[in-house]
This record gives sequence, C-alpha cells and structure tokens, in this order.
Amino acid sequence: MTTKKKNILFLSVTAAILLLLLLFAILSGRIPMNDEFTVGNTPGNLNNGGYFCEMGGRVYFANAYDNFALYSMNPDETDLVKLNEGSVSSINAAGNYLYYAQVSGGTDAGGIGSAVRMAGIYRSNLKGKSVVGLDRCNIVSMQLCGNYLYYEKYDKQIGTSLSKVRIDKKDRQIVAEAIINPNCYVNGKIYYNGAAEDHYLHALDVSTERDSVVWQGNIWNPIVQDGYVYYMDVSENYRLCRYNLSNNVVEVLTNDRIDMFNVYDNYIYYQVSSSDFPALKRMRTDGSSQELVREGVYQNINITSEYVYFNAFNESTPVYKTYTYGPVNVTTFDAAREAALANLNN
Repeated sequence: MTTKKKNILFLSVTAAILLLLLLFAILSGRIPMNDEFTVGNTPGNLNNGGYFCEMGGRVYFANAYDNFALYSMNPDETDLVKLNEGSVSSINAAGNYLYYAQVSGGTDAGGIGSAVRMAGIYRSNLKGKSVVGLDRCNIVSMQLCGNYLYYEKYDKQIGTSLSKVRIDKKDRQIVAEAIINPNCYVNGKIYYNGAAEDHYLHALDVSTERDSVVWQGNIWNPIVQDGYVYYMDVSENYRLCRYNLSNNVVEVLTNDRIDMFNVYDNYIYYQVSSSDFPALKRMRTDGSSQELVREGVYQNINITSEYVYFNAFNESTPVYKTYTYGPVNVTTFDAAREAALANLNN
C-alpha cells in the first residue's frame, strides 16, 4: 500500500471515529421523554412541601437534620445516602432523573471552582449528579406533568404565575399570569382551585392549555383520586369533604376544621385546627375509622409506602413518623438524624 493510500485510510478511520464520538455525545446528552401521563410525585406530598418522593423502590427526601439536603433511602429506612448539598423541596422523580426546587447553597461540583447554585429548579440523575439548572426563580409549588415541569413561581415584577419548562430545558414559558397550583395532575389535566375570581374546581388541559370549570364548589387544595375530589370546604369552616366526579355527590368526611391533609391509597392524614385539642389524625377515604395520630400542631405531612412523616409547626426537627398502614406508633426519624451526623463527621 502506498503512503498516499495509507494516509487516506488513516484520515478515513479517524473521521469515522470522530463521527461516532460526536454521535455518542449527542445521544448521551439527550433526555429520554416520558409518557404524557407521567407524574413526578403525589399531589398530597407536594401540597405538603414535597419533602419525600418514592419511585422505583427508593425514597428521595429532604433531610431536615441536614439543612434539608437531598438524600435517598429504601422505604424501610435502610441504606441512607446523601446525594448533594443545598436545601430542597418539591421533589419529583421519573425515569432516570430527579427534579426539585432548591434555595441557594448547593454546588454543581465539589472542590475548587465549583459553581454555587442559585434558587430555582434543578434536574439531576438518581445519584444526585449531573445537575442542570432549568430555571432560576423562587418556587411555590411544582409538578412533573409528562415531559414538562409546571411550576408556580413568584417574581417581584409580575407576581405569582404558572410557568412550564420541558425536562430537557427547552420550551420554557409562562402559561398563565395567575395563581394556579399544579400539584394535582391526572390524565393530562391539572386540577386546581380558583384563587382570584372564584374557588371553583378547574381543570387545565396541558395539551391545549385550555382551562375549564369542572364544578362550582367552594374548595381548597383539591386532590383527585379514584373518581373523587378530596378538598377543604372553604364555605364550611374548612372541613374535609369529597366530591364524586361521576354523580356530583358531596360527602362530608369530618366536620373538624383542618389546616392541611394528605391522601394516600385508602387513608387520609389530616391536621385538625382547634384551640382546645389540635391534633394530627387519620381516617379511611370514606371518612370511617377516624383515630388520633398525635396531639399537637403539625405540618409537612408526607407519605411513602411504609411511613408517614411530619414535624411540629415551625420546628423542622425532630421529624416524626408512624406506619402508613399499620397501627399508630409515633416515633422519630432517627435514621435521618444519624445519617446527618455521620456526614457531618466525615
């Protein structure tokens, strides 16, 4: 083979290798799209801060004992792993990625020259690495709706608005300059209560972005599950009710005034607002089997397949827990505290 032919062959092979490397880089940088009905977390968890999110046999959570840094663990609280720094909330998970809101304080990489992350929305892999900022803003609430993150954010210039951004950071835009909580996403629609002109049950179709009134109730924080809308009845002292979407029947689940609630499978956990006997309680979704969980004022009711987590009002720690399905047995989330101490000492 002549020198000229050798050179041509060498250049051809080199070009082919470079082309393959370029193709690999392009393909590896792509974010696989989700099913259009993919949901990032339960609406009940997100209405309570989104501090816990379960997917694929792992629980991703904001560890209150470690300044709400992002951790993961098994549902039975074994194998706790710290994923990254910075205080997080509104945790969503789908496929190979985590999505969350974060205040400033985290970094994109350890060591000298690491970039401090500003407040906003971020995406990472399931190990908390390869962090990508999707929007710099102050988040009120956020839900993964198919391939878009819909998020309620506050801006000094325009106030509160609903925005969206695709999971690959493309197509970021304002959806509505209005107060719209996106946490309840079911079958292609965001269900929310009106906040400005009415408290009706609305549905925002994410494919067309058309808004419609589903029911002219006086409601707050709706959660749609199994054909029912669970909500706080504004006109009746914020008692907890459910509305049947099929036959338009309203059922009163408790006449107690409540501050917040979470629905998970066939249980509802709710905080009773009372000057005499405030308490966290639970009941079945039909209102039966009401029982006391713990006396006092609590918040951030987050539920996984194994445990319900909560903390006292205005006190981030201790974090309390009880079994989701089993008998009430309130203890503290000691595994999270021990993991935080271990990371502090490393």
